[in-house]
Amino acid sequence: MTSAAARRSRILGIVEVGITAVLGAVVAGAVWSLVDLAIPAAIVGGLNGAVAGGRRIYRWRSPVGWLAFVLDSTWVLVTTAGALFAHVVAAAQRTPGNYVVQYSERRNRHVYARGYTLRRGFMLTVGNVINGAGPHPRSTFRRHVVDDHEHVHVWQARWFGPIFPLVYATWWVIGATAGTLVWLVRRPPERLGRVIDSWGYYRNPFEWWAYSREGRWPPPGAVERFVWRRTLTSSRQREV
Repeated sequence: MTSAAARRSRILGIVEVGITAVLGAVVAGAVWSLVDLAIPAAIVGGLNGAVAGGRRIYRWRSPVGWLAFVLDSTWVLVTTAGALFAHVVAAAQRTPGNYVVQYSERRNRHVYARGYTLRRGFMLTVGNVINGAGPHPRSTFRRHVVDDHEHVHVWQARWFGPIFPLVYATWWVIGATAGTLVWLVRRPPERLGRVIDSWGYYRNPFEWWAYSREGRWPPPGAVERFVWRRTLTSSRQREV
């Protein structure tokens, strides 16, 4: 890249940050003013716009990119706030190569190799941020999980908005309780933790959807007789 091209790219980058931040703040503030939350909403929308603009995640040339931006700034603003927290955690880790540009730029999402995770070996999606892509995020398998499983969660959050984390958490609590009771009553040979995961995590409709889309149903960690028998949707056919 020539010096002139590099300078032009930097200028366009600064312009995108500014425009996306202002648009995010205005759209979020306008919508959430209906429930008297204009100021905090504008702050979250503006910060999301600034970060997303700086990292060029939205695919502006596609209607899907505009839809993702509008949803992130309005209906799904609660999980967008959670995504900002995930950015802070990732920044504090100071891990070289933590932010995976290849899987983020113009993909309508952010991807971190580490970031904010709860369980070893499991990725965690918070709003438009996918965390825990692993030490080798560019491997075929990890790319597949990011694109065909975690990206489903990104859009689940966008479609269902504040309902998504509420339903997800409620299902986990009820499912974990059911799994514990099943283990105590039936005394299956599998350990308690695996039975709880099968009922609370793998039976969760959102996970059922994502694992089905990924093409790994039933998942290897689940107890098959305790999860749904059929896939929820067809897997994504892709070339490796």
